[in-house]
Amino acid sequence: MQKIYITANDAGRRLDRFLRKYLPNASLSEIYKIIRKDIKVDGKRKDESYMLSEGETVTIYLSDEIFEKLRREKLSEVKRHKAKKQFHIVYEDSNILVADKPFGLLTHGDHREKKNHLANQVKDYLIEQGDYNPHIEKVFSPAPANRLDRNTTGLILFGKTSSALQGLNLMIRKDMIEKYYLTLISGVLVEPLDLGGYIVKDKRANRVTVKNDEGSPIHTLIEPISAFRYKEQSMTLVEVQLMTGRTHQIRAHLASIGFPIIGDIKYSGKKDIALNKILKKDFGLSTQLLHANRLKISKAVKELKYLEGKTFKADLPPFFRQILNEIDRK
Repeated sequence: MQKIYITANDAGRRLDRFLRKYLPNASLSEIYKIIRKDIKVDGKRKDESYMLSEGETVTIYLSDEIFEKLRREKLSEVKRHKAKKQFHIVYEDSNILVADKPFGLLTHGDHREKKNHLANQVKDYLIEQGDYNPHIEKVFSPAPANRLDRNTTGLILFGKTSSALQGLNLMIRKDMIEKYYLTLISGVLVEPLDLGGYIVKDKRANRVTVKNDEGSPIHTLIEPISAFRYKEQSMTLVEVQLMTGRTHQIRAHLASIGFPIIGDIKYSGKKDIALNKILKKDFGLSTQLLHANRLKISKAVKELKYLEGKTFKADLPPFFRQILNEIDRK
């Protein structure tokens, strides 16, 4: 018999979803079987849709052998090698943390990198600060509410509590958080652009295609800031506001209208090969130059209402600033 005491971070979850995280090695059919036969909440049977509340006790009537087989390795987050802190903290309070992600770091782990990614670095920082204790939490772990590609730098929001993370996720889904990026594009853009359309993802090729009449709707606003010329090649620094948040949306949308991001080999056209070769030779640039520089909380859920109207900013990373400084002198 195992007793689980529901904390504030466990509360508000359906019983079946709580158990799927708490017993990750159990199949869905095993979870439902356990709920029917082997679980009581405060001494009473509950169905899979029951919403857990703080202070309740979930009792699981399984042998220690079966329980350990279905349960993840105890405190694996603490036992693994600590991830070296590479991010900068832009803002932090008891509910959220805003991180400035550096170039080359994954937001989440993948099949190639399971340990040293931003989510683990933030988690290790919070453990060190005493703001997160995996000994106490049953299923919750601090996590990012938005993500950036490995080679895109800038702002990422983390929920430090379950309710804060749920609130941030809802705010992003409901477009209550304005997202702005700085990037350097090929060509001269003079007027602001309001771009619509649709996007189709090719998972196998890990790229997307902008369409006129099929796929997921996209909306992107482009504001030109400064034009540059370097070795007979034209470029424009622009600020991009994402009105929708699709994979590779900025990169594909700009490329589809003939203004690809410099260094973005995946979405650049043939006419941009010369510019990309120059920038790679002179600066070592071999990937997109894209930075998430601003997040504005236009509206907020009740718990995070104090953040309403707040703007978070991240300075350009040194490499981006170096390129701007160099081409500005030519």
